[in-house]
Amino acid sequence: MRPESEEELVGIVAGLEASVRVLGGGTRGVPGPERVLETGGLSGITLYEPGALTLVARAGTPLSEIEAALEAEGQRLAFEPMDHRGLMGTNGAPTIGGVVAANISGPRRIAVGSCRDFLLGVRLVDGTGRVIRNGGRVMKNVTGYDLVKLMAGSWGTLGVLTEVALKVLPAPEARATVVVEGLETGRAVEAMSAALGSPFEVTGAAHLPGEGRTLVRVEGFGASVEYRVARLQEVLAGHGAVSVEEGDAIWSAVRDVAPFHGRVGDVWRVSVKPSDAAGLVARMEAESLVLDWGGGLIWALVGEGVDLRARLGDFAGHATRVRGGPGVARFQPEAAPLAAISAGLRARFDPRGVFNPGLMG
Repeated sequence: MRPESEEELVGIVAGLEASVRVLGGGTRGVPGPERVLETGGLSGITLYEPGALTLVARAGTPLSEIEAALEAEGQRLAFEPMDHRGLMGTNGAPTIGGVVAANISGPRRIAVGSCRDFLLGVRLVDGTGRVIRNGGRVMKNVTGYDLVKLMAGSWGTLGVLTEVALKVLPAPEARATVVVEGLETGRAVEAMSAALGSPFEVTGAAHLPGEGRTLVRVEGFGASVEYRVARLQEVLAGHGAVSVEEGDAIWSAVRDVAPFHGRVGDVWRVSVKPSDAAGLVARMEAESLVLDWGGGLIWALVGEGVDLRARLGDFAGHATRVRGGPGVARFQPEAAPLAAISAGLRARFDPRGVFNPGLMG
């Protein structure tokens, strides 16, 4: 099923007699019922006001189309959404609705926030076929359910997005990466923490153990970047051999977890306090690792069928199985009070349980 308008989607949802799997571009490998409800037909930018830093687009609009429109005006999606195709081995094209539904955010999240923080408004169709609008085209307070925040990261379990409004930001004039060579995980986290704790406005901090490289990014006006890079080299000099790379290609590889592309195994995404990263990495026994967000996000490639949660035991954080076979829950099981709230929300917005049943517990 691929509706071409919100009205058509309303009719489809109202007439559903069985559950469906809601998909945008189909790039993230979302499991679920065989019957699929695609949003790709709901496409197009409906409003773009560069001067107001505001963009409104239908949910099925390809992310590439939005990024091209922004680039033409010297702007960007500051939260740097990941492209899952290389990691998941999928085709298709990522859509802006899928980005919002999964709250996809890249390395710059440590500096500017997540997709959720840039979401101004949403339109959606709930499980009864009702159209709901929440938020707007400017930042403002809301009463009742804050669906703008609630829908980001709901993975299509509460409703089908039809339109989203986003705040955008200017693209930087220049960018550069300070690279420290040869650090093990604990020392790499210390180096990234030192950079992030400095006054030099770091917009990316990642560690690639397989390459023995720790990366610290700065962006902005050319003279400012040059100054901050020089100061960060001083900050990091005591941690190892330091060099500087221009451009941003390495950050696309971090964002998309390129070291795992084409490799066999299950992929896990673990969110933790950076200070806990080294201890958890030692317990993972992973075949490959990528650390982002200053050590607060750990991507782990492990053997097929490995339950990484069981291997790690109790820890302060959560683990999501991004790629792998059945038998292990995709998302971290929720504590009983939070699970009750989640179940209540699903009962309110999707009382028939027709959208992505079982995906989030």
